[in-house]
Amino acid sequence: MKKDTNSCDLASCFLCRNSLASWIPDVAVHKKNYRLNKGEVLFTENENVQGIYFLYDGIIKVHKQWGEKELVINFAQQGDIIGYRGLCSDKVYPVTATALAPSTVCFIDLGFFETSLEANHQLTYQLMKFFANELQDAEKRMRNLAHMEVKGRLCETLLLLHKRFGESKEGYIDILLSKQDIASFTGTTYETLFRVMNELIKEKIINVNGKKIFLLNKAKLKKLSS
Repeated sequence: MKKDTNSCDLASCFLCRNSLASWIPDVAVHKKNYRLNKGEVLFTENENVQGIYFLYDGIIKVHKQWGEKELVINFAQQGDIIGYRGLCSDKVYPVTATALAPSTVCFIDLGFFETSLEANHQLTYQLMKFFANELQDAEKRMRNLAHMEVKGRLCETLLLLHKRFGESKEGYIDILLSKQDIASFTGTTYETLFRVMNELIKEKIINVNGKKIFLLNKAKLKKLSS
């Protein structure tokens, strides 16, 4: 991870978007920008929390070891906050963050971030809403893992990725993920994902070209995931 002095517009990330205009110069003084290569780790599970990261560009995979398996929690994109799960009293990161593409992050040390929350009521309010949405999403995923078949969960995963990352010019979901990462995010094995994905292809619900996924029938995907 190398320092990057040319990035960050002091406007795009969660912190800057929700801070007072008068607070931005303080952010400029305290922030540190870093550049990660694809596959490089930002922080690891059980590492002591030093601060919070905001993703300026690129894609970061947030994941956790679940016994011998990896569970993908989220795929962060431009503007997202990363490392907030380390704000608990233990002050350790409960997850690992790995770059899936060349990425730039903005680091804010924990002390200044807590001061920012005290000084910017809008930032605190938006962070509270963010946590509420994260809790709701986590509860939904737990329910789906317990009660929904893999096919339904995969359909929901594809719709979620499409909603979050949009489409490329060719119409594919605008994020390239390995089948293993999709399986880990869906909560299944690679072998099961491969089988179910082939079923969706045969039913002409999706089309796959390498890592590119095209949603042919979004209505059917929604029906299967409901």
